[in-house]
Amino acid sequence: MNAAISCDDLARLMASAQRFAVFDVRERGEYNQCQIPDTTSLPRSQIEFRVAELVPDRDVQLIVYDEGGARAPLALATLTRVGYQHVAILDGGLGAWQSQGRPTFAGVNVPSKAFGERVHHERDVPDLTPEELKSLQDRSTDLVVLDVRTPEEYGRFCIPGGINVPGGDLILWVEELKRRKPTNVIVNCAGRTRSIIGAAALRRLGLTNVRALRNGTMGWVLAGFELEKNPQRPAPPPPAIGRDKAAALAHRIAEEESVSWISTLELSDALESRSIDYLIDVRSENEFASGHVPGSISIPGGQAVQRADDFVAVRNGRIVFISNESVRAVMAAYWYRQMGFSHVAVLQGGLRAWVESGAKIEKGSLRNEPMGFEAARQVVSVLEAPIVEGLMRDSSVLLLDVGTSLDFETAHLSRAKWISRGWLDLKLPELYPERTQPIVLTCADGRSSILAALTLCELGYSDVVVLGGGVRAWSAAGFPTEQGVDGCLVECNDVVLSPSIRGTKEDMQRYLDWELTLTK
Repeated sequence: MNAAISCDDLARLMASAQRFAVFDVRERGEYNQCQIPDTTSLPRSQIEFRVAELVPDRDVQLIVYDEGGARAPLALATLTRVGYQHVAILDGGLGAWQSQGRPTFAGVNVPSKAFGERVHHERDVPDLTPEELKSLQDRSTDLVVLDVRTPEEYGRFCIPGGINVPGGDLILWVEELKRRKPTNVIVNCAGRTRSIIGAAALRRLGLTNVRALRNGTMGWVLAGFELEKNPQRPAPPPPAIGRDKAAALAHRIAEEESVSWISTLELSDALESRSIDYLIDVRSENEFASGHVPGSISIPGGQAVQRADDFVAVRNGRIVFISNESVRAVMAAYWYRQMGFSHVAVLQGGLRAWVESGAKIEKGSLRNEPMGFEAARQVVSVLEAPIVEGLMRDSSVLLLDVGTSLDFETAHLSRAKWISRGWLDLKLPELYPERTQPIVLTCADGRSSILAALTLCELGYSDVVVLGGGVRAWSAAGFPTEQGVDGCLVECNDVVLSPSIRGTKEDMQRYLDWELTLTK
């Protein structure tokens, strides 16, 4: 593919059945403000960390774009350096796309959220207001509130009395809910999408007494009610009877919805021939760490649907879902088919069948080494915390934190200035043109710093060192850190947090209003 592609050619490619991926390499906040539909956010600072997972096959056609500036060419150079063979820049970037009157979106995870709103409308998924739920809580004990967010989200706050059942696990609870026969089963998330999908899933699985909490925890707060903070209830294990019955239920759904199966032998052959783009394990992170198929990635089921565009960048690619015995994988595959993904299958028999076939498994959580990291590590100078502490006594030393702005806000070294690694090679020469300037680089764990150090060396900076192990190692050595975002050299728009985590009531209302527009 040529080094540039026109907007017309990109539109034709996106309408085709070819395998390709389109990456917006601006910061996450910029992408959130305006994006080309059906593209994936991959900021420059994250390319080496995420692209191998997003595009395992380096022969897939990649298109990168920014606003029409210098970041896309630099991203192309990075992708080419780490081995991708067919990379092109959108000629004129987002600006050219907009100038031609082509559609754009705003927001995060737009395809999944628009899908959720469509499910709500087309299936007439019943819901109830926070006021109605509060009334039920005050006068009835025959009520179950299922919080389908991740355990991490649930651990911050929840609807009072809510039980954490991540969305991908709901099928394992169907039999128990049938047995208990509560009058009301309420499904909630932070906002709308996962509540709707969770309620729709349970209703598709045969339960009729299920409703979604309208606008989730954000709606609860906007109604003036208090959330339960830091709930200590762990997510309960699915009842044994539910596991036994769920297998038959999953197979019925697979047959009714024409979900494809792939055998362990077929999967083994496909992995060897590299004909699968994504092998997605939808179990919990702990289950994944206890053993998984080599090459698979962990995306617990609810997140796989809620954030599909964050994980599945290759359009028209082949996806295989895995769970212990294929139950939860069937539900993920079912929803992906509903979302319009064409090539979706489930590993028949799940991980159990894979193990019984004698195939290998891997253990532990994935923490892939960034692409090009070892080569950079061999070139740059890495110093331990006590040595860096001595260097910092010299006030002429420039201390740069190149991690995320959120990590910087949480903890950074005194006098540190923050700059996104996506802007480093473009902004630093303007701000600090003297190439003999002594520079110490940090980040949360030291990995981004090493990649940034290589960039600065290539720009001609001659006195650059890295704090080994980053701020975590610094803290572990007993040295103090500071909090806050004072000292940022560029705008802190690299992280987009849900209004449910950090936002005013006005932010929450704007977000919910935006979701409601997605089907219009």
